[in-house]
Amino acid sequence: MSAYEMSGKKIPMGDKVGYGIGNLSYGIIFQVIGTYIVFYSTAVIGISGSLVGAVVSISVLWDAMSDPLMGYFSDITRSKWFGRRHLYILIGSLTMPIFNFLLWTIRPEWPSIIKFISMLINLLLVKTCITVFTTPYTALGAELSSDYNERTSIQGIKTIFFLIGLMFATVMGFLVFFNPTPAYPIGQLNPEAYKNMGITTSLISLVFGLVCFFTTKKYIPYISKYMKEDTQVKKSLKNLFSSFKLALKNENYKYVVYAYLFTNIASALISLLGIHVFTYTFKLDNMDIGIIFGVLFCISILSQPIWVKISMKIDKKPAVLLGLAISIIGSFIFLILVLMKDLIAGNFLHIIPFSVVTGFGTGALFSLPFSMIADTIDVDELTTGIRLEGVYYGSLTLFYKFSQSIAIFLVGILLDVIKFDSQAPIQPESTLIILGLTIAIGGIISFILATKSYCKYGLNKNKISTIQNQIKE
Repeated sequence: MSAYEMSGKKIPMGDKVGYGIGNLSYGIIFQVIGTYIVFYSTAVIGISGSLVGAVVSISVLWDAMSDPLMGYFSDITRSKWFGRRHLYILIGSLTMPIFNFLLWTIRPEWPSIIKFISMLINLLLVKTCITVFTTPYTALGAELSSDYNERTSIQGIKTIFFLIGLMFATVMGFLVFFNPTPAYPIGQLNPEAYKNMGITTSLISLVFGLVCFFTTKKYIPYISKYMKEDTQVKKSLKNLFSSFKLALKNENYKYVVYAYLFTNIASALISLLGIHVFTYTFKLDNMDIGIIFGVLFCISILSQPIWVKISMKIDKKPAVLLGLAISIIGSFIFLILVLMKDLIAGNFLHIIPFSVVTGFGTGALFSLPFSMIADTIDVDELTTGIRLEGVYYGSLTLFYKFSQSIAIFLVGILLDVIKFDSQAPIQPESTLIILGLTIAIGGIISFILATKSYCKYGLNKNKISTIQNQIKE
């Protein structure tokens, strides 16, 4: 029984959960880095914003370039024991936690050059290990089923665990690790808290990564039987560049990639500057910030079954456009909150509507694009006879991470330009306003650009059904 012979049959829920739980392993490390690294580097260990922006953007750029490379090697890998994906999933599960832990052990008292080099090396290593795990892992999800709605269900469960990882890393960071102490009344300025967070998140990542590996390992022979012979793959795709070009010739794939790129810029802005804005602009403590992020992620998690049902009812493209419209409303709410910051400072309840609206809207943007990418791969299989899930999903992350690296670099420069001072408990008024407006206006622009791209996407359930029938024939 191959992956495609399983179409029309339900993947057991236990296997969906076992696969999806691997996204928690990745999500928790992804989020601790994305949420805390800029604040940790600038406000805690004292690296300048420009240097931090350079370090993080270099690491993201390397991460982006390595994704399609990893996807290509995963696609052409043939292992009797591990198939195409599982060897890399195992290696990533074991190595991601190691370098994640080391990243959070840099000390404020170290010389500046040592802090800079340590940050750069550890970030590059952990990003490499994340790529080794995530690209084959994501490609595996597209191989488990060819059923149009079953793909959305698999991605929905996978997204739930990703969001749980994001929520744990963000919310538990503030509620558990960043509690105030006599030495650090503002808990998120305590270097020891980040070390404890690094230990905890690394252990969680290790456990759930291995659970995913052993749960899905039984699918290796089924998927391997379906895949083409090595020689056919290598003959058709001589190298990474030809496979990359092949993916970009797929028009519908490009529209999803560009849209995903824009939505992740909005996500990067709230991740990179969110703690700065909530701490300094809105004057909230660790408990308040934890609740705000907790509500946002809880709503996103709870919305996943709803978005699966919505996409089944109105199809994937209309569903993702609806999610974008709701996300734009959330960004406008945040804009109003920034302009009224003096009236709501210290009261997190005023920010909860933003968390609810944005959490629900972005819930669609986490899962539906990956299901749509799986559909675009069917189109190329019909014309080429080859499936390149690794290259497709690797190229997807290449584009959005490249844009993120630019955004991160600019954010680092922005912190210096607006005179953000990590040693000052009170920042200049202009600094507070610009920090908030960057998130709000940046989000609005990003979501609008994503909407324009998704509007050009041309696949639906009927078209995919026709394509899959032609493939079978």
